[in-house]
This record gives sequence, C-alpha cells and structure tokens, in this order.
Amino acid sequence: MSGIGPIEPGEGTHAWDTHAAEPPDGASAPPARPPAPFNRLRRLLFSHRGAALAALAAVTLVAVGALLWVTRPHGREQATPKPPFPAQVVDVTYLGERTVPPGTRPHTLAFEVLLTVESGPPVTVTRVSQPYAGASLTSAPRAPFRTKAGSARKIVITMHVAECGKVPENAGLPFIDVTLRNARAIQVQSFILGPRYAQDLSQALQVACSNDSP
Repeated sequence: MSGIGPIEPGEGTHAWDTHAAEPPDGASAPPARPPAPFNRLRRLLFSHRGAALAALAAVTLVAVGALLWVTRPHGREQATPKPPFPAQVVDVTYLGERTVPPGTRPHTLAFEVLLTVESGPPVTVTRVSQPYAGASLTSAPRAPFRTKAGSARKIVITMHVAECGKVPENAGLPFIDVTLRNARAIQVQSFILGPRYAQDLSQALQVACSNDSP
C-alpha cells in the first residue's frame, strides 16, 4: 500500500500536541525554564547581594557612631579642670624686721612678709601661727583675709614672747604655719623664711629675753 500520511509514534513514545494546554493523561510535563534574561538577572542579584548588605551595615554603623558622638556630653564636661591646691600656688617670702610702735608691751617682735598667689581661685588665709610654745603671734591684716590670683599682700607678723625659756636663743630654721583655703581644699603649710629671717629672729629674741624675767 503506498501513500503519504502522518507518522505514527513508535512504541514507548508519545506524541504531544504542542498547542494543547495540558499533556496527555499519565504523562508528566517537562519543567518550565525561565527566559534567559531572567536567569542572568537572578545570578547578578545573588552575586551582589552580599556586597550590598555589607555596604548597608557599614553605612548604618557610621551613622550610629556619628549620632552618639554628637549626643554624648563627655566632651563638654571635660572642659572644667579642678583648681589647684592652695599650697601649690601660694608663696611667702621674708621682707624684713619692723620697728615696734611706741607703747607696745615688752618682749614684742615685728616682721614683715609678702604673700603671693600665683594662679587659680582666690586664696583665704584663715590662720597664721608659729611653733614656739612660749610665744604668741598675731597678723595684720587679721585672719581671715583673701588674696586674688596674680596679686600679693604684705603681712606684718607681731610676736609676743611670754616665756623666754620656751623659745630658742638661736633659731636655726624658723618657720611660720599658714592655714590656706580655696575652692579646692584647706591646707596647713609651713613656710621656712630663710637665713635672714632666722638671724633677725634670733637677735630679736636675745634682746627681748635679755632679762631673766619677761
């Protein structure tokens, strides 16, 4: 029999209609493949996703750090240092012996010193004293008195000898104790006024105590 007709499918094969919506019963459809441009786009997104996330995290950290730096108050609080201790900025120097005014009671000595405040807040002198049990001391101006930074004040120290046996005949390194106060602290500082003060004090004590009884 001769003639041209449709080719019949062989055994184990299926002929599907390419225009049919569904494959014949009992057969599975081949998996659908996305278009080639979509595949390239997906690979591009996955390859750059890690870099994009890292860049986003870095930008976020920088923004948070800048916000914390602006809002933290510690930068402004560090602008106020503590004032110095009063003994660190005060100096006392000896100027010389003073003549005792007429009518002053016997056994009285007078000296003049200069108190200088170099820096910091004002310093208040609350007390001036000396180490000898047989003598008493007063100052002019009377304590308490205040001295500002960058200025100096002359102080006249008057010493009255009550018991000559309790004061040294030759003062080696005599000193005076000055109680100082400022905004930082209260301190008692001993000032050694030098050899000139030691010589003048020894001579004045010898004159004041030349008699056996004060």
